[in-house]
Amino acid sequence: MSEHDSPETPAAAAGPRRKRTDEIVDAIKRMIVEHGLAPGDRLPQERDLISQFAAGKSTVREALKSLEVQGLISMRTGPGGGAFIERMSEGRAMSLLSNFLFAKNLSIANIYEMRKVLEPQVAASATPHIDEAGLKRLEAIIGIYDHEPADATERWNQRMAELDFHGVVAQYSDNPILAFTCRFLQRLLKDLTIAQDIYVHPEPVSRARGIQHQRDLIVAMRRRDTEAAAAILSVHMAEAEQHMLDLQAKLMDRFLIEEVTPARTRKRRTA
Repeated sequence: MSEHDSPETPAAAAGPRRKRTDEIVDAIKRMIVEHGLAPGDRLPQERDLISQFAAGKSTVREALKSLEVQGLISMRTGPGGGAFIERMSEGRAMSLLSNFLFAKNLSIANIYEMRKVLEPQVAASATPHIDEAGLKRLEAIIGIYDHEPADATERWNQRMAELDFHGVVAQYSDNPILAFTCRFLQRLLKDLTIAQDIYVHPEPVSRARGIQHQRDLIVAMRRRDTEAAAAILSVHMAEAEQHMLDLQAKLMDRFLIEEVTPARTRKRRTA
């Protein structure tokens, strides 16, 4: 093959060139890891970063701003100021992800499609690690919703506690990505408008089977039976999904009736 027959140049093979700002962001992230910097530690001063990366002031400032938006650093002004390492909280990380999904028209079915797969896995991974204090916490949470609510406030608190039960299970998983994802899905359910409508509506439902599944899970975890824990959560999530979808259908039917009935009443009054 002659030099004129080369299918692509090295530059083309390397792909499009990244923004200098993005390169500096990644370099600072590597610096944080390699130097073992912890929350509260300060990054080198701006002039030192400009020299280190051979970049302009505006480029370095843009990179620092990007890191600040990501929640990895905070900028402080005045004497002793500069860029300081921050520990991004789980709540902030979830808020950023929620913002990304804001306009995606999430549904109950979308969320449970993930929960049915991941919740059994997180229960299995938590089973070898949960201690007696954790099991007692789970038993105490069940006590919040093992009876009929006295009012709307207690009804709401019970629904939130049902999700918190699974959040506690996830805390004992040895897989941080799996645990975070499960807790994020639980938060999405808490924030989803249609789910909130279901939670506040005084629909008479039996939660005996769901509570029994959770009590069975505690028994399985206490005896370190990972397979049983996963199997129990698999059934529990499938039934929970069907329960929520049934309530959603009833709620939508009621909304339709409430919209149609006033119109019919107005017709009769004007006839």
